[in-house]
Amino acid sequence: MREKECPTVVITGAGSGIGAACALSLDQLGWRVFAGVHKDEDDNTLKQHASDRLTPFVIDVTDATSVGIAARRVTTEIGEGKLVGLINCAGVVIVGPLECLPLSEIAAQFAVNVLGLIAVTQAFLPLLRQSQGRIVLIGSLAGKLAFPFMGPYAASKFAVEALADAWRAELRPWQIQVSLIEPDAIATPIWMKIASRARGNITPEGAHLYGPIMPYIEDVTARAAKKGLSTDRVTKAVVHALQATTPKTRYVVTKPILALLIHLLMRLPDRTRDRLLTGRLPTYP
Repeated sequence: MREKECPTVVITGAGSGIGAACALSLDQLGWRVFAGVHKDEDDNTLKQHASDRLTPFVIDVTDATSVGIAARRVTTEIGEGKLVGLINCAGVVIVGPLECLPLSEIAAQFAVNVLGLIAVTQAFLPLLRQSQGRIVLIGSLAGKLAFPFMGPYAASKFAVEALADAWRAELRPWQIQVSLIEPDAIATPIWMKIASRARGNITPEGAHLYGPIMPYIEDVTARAAKKGLSTDRVTKAVVHALQATTPKTRYVVTKPILALLIHLLMRLPDRTRDRLLTGRLPTYP
């Protein structure tokens, strides 16, 4: 297969976790992958495990200039070829008591997970329109139900749910399919950074009010890092969204029992659900 005949996809957040898994999986399937990474050193890590079809490039989704340069580079390199898919994987996770988190941290959460996603999609839509390509957004089960002390992250993923619905309808005249992947916690390195960042952000007053919660957050994130689902579950959904004749609008990636539990919790009265979600939390203050 000549390179120009390979289906071409752009992936953000490909330096690690879900993004890296999607990039390597699609490369193995014979796709030409433009893998957006945040740091130069991530280039070599990807190249060591991929074919020559995979092209890493540095992109900061929060910087308009960086996004523009990336879009122009891809446009130039594919030439007369077609971009048939965009996978928005770039994301960060900010957790902690909403009362105590600096606004700069909450802004950073939305800058990457929401505004960055919009900027990248806007930049690559002209190419996708030419090919009637597909957009895949990485959401989360946290976009369906906000758990305590996951407020900033959940809010950003609720926003991604809205963006998926809006884009799916708005881009319908051009037959651009939009799919949303809604995974449970996935075993990726991101969880190892979350708890320490949360503890570093809490103020002395916040430590007095919510101190007993911090070990709980650290325990939850540690369990997610060790016992989360494999990235293979997500890449399988992404590949289906890109290749299926009629892709699903939503792919829930979790254990069936948890999917049922989330479904039931969402239908309970708000205060009943609140009691259930906070029932196992440490007592605070």
